[in-house]
Amino acid sequence: MADYLVIVESPAKAKTIERYLGKKYKVKASMGHVRDLPKSQMGVNVDHEFEPKYITIRGKGPVLKELKTAAKKAKKIFLAADPDREGEAIAWHLAHSLDIDITSDCRVVFNEITKDAIKESFKHPRPINLDVVDAQQARRILDRLVGYNISPLLWKKVKKGLSAGRVQSVAVRLVIEREQEINAFEPEEYWSIKSSFLTGKSKEFEASFYGVDGKKTELKSEADVNEILGRLEGNSFEIKSVTKKERKRNPALPFITSSLQQEAARKLNFRAKKTMMMAQQLYEGIELGKEGTVGLITYMRTDSTRISETAKKEAVEYIEKTYGKQFVSNEERKETKKSNAQDAHEAIRPTSTTKDPQSIKEYLSRDQFRLYKLIWERFVASQMAPAILDTVSVDLTQNDVQFRATGSTVKFAGFMKVYVEGNDDQQEEKENLLPPLEKGDTVFSKDIDQKQHFTQPPPRYTEARLVRALEELGIGRPSTYAPTLDTIQKRGYVALDNKRFVPTELGQIVIQLILEFFPEIINVEFTADLETNLDNVEDGKVNWVNIIDGFYHEFAKRLEKAEAEMQEIEIKDEPAGEDCELCGHEMVFKMGRYGKFMACSNFPDCRNTKPIVKDIGVPCPKCEKGNIVERKSKKKRIFYGCDQYPTCEFLSWDKPIARKCPKCESLLVEKKLKKGVQVQCVECDYKEEPQG
Repeated sequence: MADYLVIVESPAKAKTIERYLGKKYKVKASMGHVRDLPKSQMGVNVDHEFEPKYITIRGKGPVLKELKTAAKKAKKIFLAADPDREGEAIAWHLAHSLDIDITSDCRVVFNEITKDAIKESFKHPRPINLDVVDAQQARRILDRLVGYNISPLLWKKVKKGLSAGRVQSVAVRLVIEREQEINAFEPEEYWSIKSSFLTGKSKEFEASFYGVDGKKTELKSEADVNEILGRLEGNSFEIKSVTKKERKRNPALPFITSSLQQEAARKLNFRAKKTMMMAQQLYEGIELGKEGTVGLITYMRTDSTRISETAKKEAVEYIEKTYGKQFVSNEERKETKKSNAQDAHEAIRPTSTTKDPQSIKEYLSRDQFRLYKLIWERFVASQMAPAILDTVSVDLTQNDVQFRATGSTVKFAGFMKVYVEGNDDQQEEKENLLPPLEKGDTVFSKDIDQKQHFTQPPPRYTEARLVRALEELGIGRPSTYAPTLDTIQKRGYVALDNKRFVPTELGQIVIQLILEFFPEIINVEFTADLETNLDNVEDGKVNWVNIIDGFYHEFAKRLEKAEAEMQEIEIKDEPAGEDCELCGHEMVFKMGRYGKFMACSNFPDCRNTKPIVKDIGVPCPKCEKGNIVERKSKKKRIFYGCDQYPTCEFLSWDKPIARKCPKCESLLVEKKLKKGVQVQCVECDYKEEPQG
């Protein structure tokens, strides 16, 4: 019989840790929380210092019974839940359920599941940190007071099944306000002039109009363009100046939770929920053949970019051995800690740099490999030398009309040899080599091109952009981003259109009501201040009851007012414009868990439902009777098929277009590339220039 019992959350983690600790230790899993507030009632006594009423979670009885049996046989029990607030709370609940003295050295924490880290952590057990538990408990109670008071009100006044929460309400508000900005946006006209230039040796390069008389000039209309072109005489330009500079570019810092979610969305097309699920698997351990189960990354819920000295040393040794000493960073980068960062543990990094992605690829699923590769490359690059870029700026003039050409070449790749951070707003930096040019040289313009443009409205939020916005505003914490984005979609408050959030009518109604009756819930500054207060509870600076009391006093008044004054709102189903083929009643649009769908208005007598299809205006090339419509697969991937299905089984993952191939008269489709789309023929080799 084992002398020691160790309790973690998941079976995968238990299996890995038990192998490291040896025969004297038995490791069991609690499967997450064993106690929580009841679902059927508030579970918080607002008249007695907000005392919570905890009960054993339904279905956890057998797990708890097994843990109690094992606990009676053990000499000592260690609680090794995750190293964050939630993990500390799980340990505290387990201690209460198993009669463990919370002041004893029963708590063990580790940032990575490796043999050395596990063994070291068991040399330094500590008591449960009640300040951290109180911070988690305060958040849980705050969210319960908001959710279990406002949600029933919304059920009564608007629609059953709605919910309201502090972080999710702010997220929806951000989406709505962005949509309002887009709708109110008035585009402004502007123009550009570009030209190809030839040197005396017939080498070609491109330059753009910069200004007049040495001053940068905006082209706001076609008249402005014509005025500039009217000043040009002939096609010869003089090189007025050549400016050469050396520019240093530093690598991105290692991942924190939010930056991992953003980069996985940009580069891997992962949703936040999927990123965290894959990261959890990599953290808890992957079976690596004879080596057994190994935790591949450090804990993935963190807001710190700190790295241990041991990890730095191992990375430096790997970089020097693999790429050469010149690729090792010689600079100590001191990063300013964000005011709202908890800085509880390290950044997300591989547990061992020597386990490069290719060496363990055979043991990982495709998605596990792609995420591990991203984390590994980001970390290794963060410890590498800056890249050195040679930049050149050339000014060309004629009659005081100035064009400018810029170019850059990578003089020393540095970290860019391994990884370059993605960007939501701009394309990745590309090399642009200009021919040798000297001041006083004469060059000749050809093919002057003038284009009209219009300013664009701010973009809708992608998951990555929304995570970044919440983080910058101090709303929520690393563990809250993925579930928040999941919740606002499941509730039907927002929908995804081309991977961008669009507010629904329901979302706008709910937020308007919350804004009217509970403005503090949706106030960005108020919500961010609450997060700061929770941090102060964790640091032992503030009593958690005082935080909740300060919030609830005003909230209770608003709740009473809302009960009396909030009007009932009927959300009518939107007609779909067609009749039910089963009973003849009108079909209407409904909002479900996975977005909009069509349903019969005669529900529940008729339960006919249909997916929404979008006609793209292209006749079916196969049957020539139907039209091509846009559909979604079970995994929500867009594809295109004939509206006469199942009679006609035409299907394409690429979007067909109305034109036919000029070479063979076959179907043309838009093929998605990494940057933009390319029109291609499905039969022959015809291709057009990529766009966008």
